[in-house]
Amino acid sequence: MVIILIAFVVHWYVSLFCQTFFLHRYSAHKMFTMSKVWERFFFFLTYLSQGSSYLSPRAYAVLHRMHHAFSDTPKDPHSPHHTKNVFTMMWKTKDLYNAVLNRVRPIEAKFDRNYPEWYALEKIGDSWISRVAWGTVYSLFYIFAFVYLDMHWAFFFLLPIHFLMGPIHGAIVNWSGHKYGYANFDNHDRSKNSMFFDWLMMGELFQNNHHKRPNAANFGARWFELDPTYPVIRLLSALGIIKMRPAKVTTNEFETGHDRLVEHNEKMSA
Repeated sequence: MVIILIAFVVHWYVSLFCQTFFLHRYSAHKMFTMSKVWERFFFFLTYLSQGSSYLSPRAYAVLHRMHHAFSDTPKDPHSPHHTKNVFTMMWKTKDLYNAVLNRVRPIEAKFDRNYPEWYALEKIGDSWISRVAWGTVYSLFYIFAFVYLDMHWAFFFLLPIHFLMGPIHGAIVNWSGHKYGYANFDNHDRSKNSMFFDWLMMGELFQNNHHKRPNAANFGARWFELDPTYPVIRLLSALGIIKMRPAKVTTNEFETGHDRLVEHNEKMSA
């Protein structure tokens, strides 16, 4: 039973680290730089940790940049305020993600640029063979624990979380981070800081802070807001693995959701 819990927690946090560090802060925002060798290392670690729920760095970066530009407007890829529930929100996100991934939807050039690419690994990670294989590995591990390690049958209910780890992380952040909590800043959207100490999502639930300072590597803004990923980033920087960039504290590299909402309303009334 203890082994299963350890395996679940390790999978949760290694996958989450890759999502916030590599997909979000590096691929989407380029908060720091790294050599090609280290980029390939974290690219592969992302594939290993996400497994059956692997997310493309390119598609993730494009959708996340669109999210910042259209935050909480009808054009936001995943706003909880324009969908009925968390499931319809993520289904909408899935459809847009697949359209971007397969390059069947036109994307503005400012969103579709400057992200890590590894064609061979992307093709493997997005294949059904890879997804089913990873799902089989997770299942066999739990069956082994049930048969030989006296695991309680109720732990099998953790398997769907393993299967969909990446999207589940996204669902928690996108739904809670724009619906529940408090706001330090008026960002002209509904972004929230959902937790005072965000150990659960490694800083990702400081969405209000992040939308105010989209290029800042530290998602915490007040003294009690601890972003657990930031000390890791500082350590990697001190070791020379990454090189941090100066953050633009009050400006967004994309247009704000408020600007896009004004544009949208003007077009609708024209």
